Amino acid sequence: MSAAKPVNPAPPAEAELPGSFSTRFMRINVGPQHPSTHGVLRLVVDLDGEQIVSLKPQVGYLHTGFEKTMENRTYQQGVTYSNRMDYLHGFAHDLAYVLSVEKLLDARVPVRAQRVRVILNELNRLASHLVFFGTTMLDMGALTPYFYCMREREGLMDIFEAVSGVRMNYGYFRVGGLYQDVPEHFEPMVRKWLEAFPRYLDEYFNLFIGNSILMARTQGVAVVTREMAIDYALTGPSARASGLALDFRKSAPYSGYEDYVFDVRTHEDGDIYARILVRYEEMIESCRIVSQALDMLEPGPVKDPDRRISLPPRHELENSMEAVIFHFKLVTEGLHPPKGEVYVPTESARGELGYYIISDGGSMPYRVKVKAPSLANLQSLEPSSIGGLFADMVINIASFDPVLGDVDK
Repeated sequence: MSAAKPVNPAPPAEAELPGSFSTRFMRINVGPQHPSTHGVLRLVVDLDGEQIVSLKPQVGYLHTGFEKTMENRTYQQGVTYSNRMDYLHGFAHDLAYVLSVEKLLDARVPVRAQRVRVILNELNRLASHLVFFGTTMLDMGALTPYFYCMREREGLMDIFEAVSGVRMNYGYFRVGGLYQDVPEHFEPMVRKWLEAFPRYLDEYFNLFIGNSILMARTQGVAVVTREMAIDYALTGPSARASGLALDFRKSAPYSGYEDYVFDVRTHEDGDIYARILVRYEEMIESCRIVSQALDMLEPGPVKDPDRRISLPPRHELENSMEAVIFHFKLVTEGLHPPKGEVYVPTESARGELGYYIISDGGSMPYRVKVKAPSLANLQSLEPSSIGGLFADMVINIASFDPVLGDVDK
């Protein structure tokens, strides 16, 4: 009986001495658990020395099924899911969602509610950009700017908490208006923050925006040309850094944005520094919008008066049987928009954001699809990184400002 063969036989002797020396690219997996990928993002990177020859983003590690879940919830309940896709600019998702539903219903949103929506949306944009600056500087090894940015952001978090009761995942916007009116100290809080912030912006510029080290590290690096931005459907500040003057607050105004005077800031270079600079200048414009909205803020209702859309106030329930019936039907059955489909493009801190909703006449959407900017923007990461250094890739990721909840949804 012959002896059994070993499970892992030893290789032949000649295999231990390869006849020729060959080189090949080194493949590195970055993420999905990595602090510099800004979420659960995996990058499969091929390197020739320090130079990137191939980069493939792998997404889906944070898939939540929000779109399908919203198809099994009433239109009012959808607000509790929308803001969780982008935890840095949650008000933008809430606003985009309610605008689409309101278009289906032909709702009449009071002027005061629209002003408050704009104020909170722009303040949230500022808070998101502050996180962008702090984390981008961290990726370049600068720790101090992060604490500066978080200092100012803390004041904004206090404002959001005063309005909605929470510091994130707000759920304050409602179909037809707002959950309730803002507190009396809301306007003084916002004005106090606005008065102090320009001085801090000057500090930011002197500390890092105009810093020669940062400029040397980011200028001419990871360039996205105007043609490339169009081909890859880039939107938001990243597209405007490549010379595309596309801002849906201007090109397709919503919530009364046509009433405000502000500029769409653009740059032509398309490099990392341009993407940083556009967001810096955009914070100045957001402050202008908020200041104007505060000056235009007048007393008034904050909900659509149509009782088929907005819950009646408490005092009506005590005196009106009709109000009780409307309340009961809204709570138990929800809204019933007519059959149709709708999409309203909006401008979030990361780019074009909109909710495509199909209604079959029931109390729940037949179909919900979210056009989120981070997914499209990540497409530009590969062509802008190839040919560059591996050390610059981390900063390039930060320059597109992705939020992975916005990608995987």
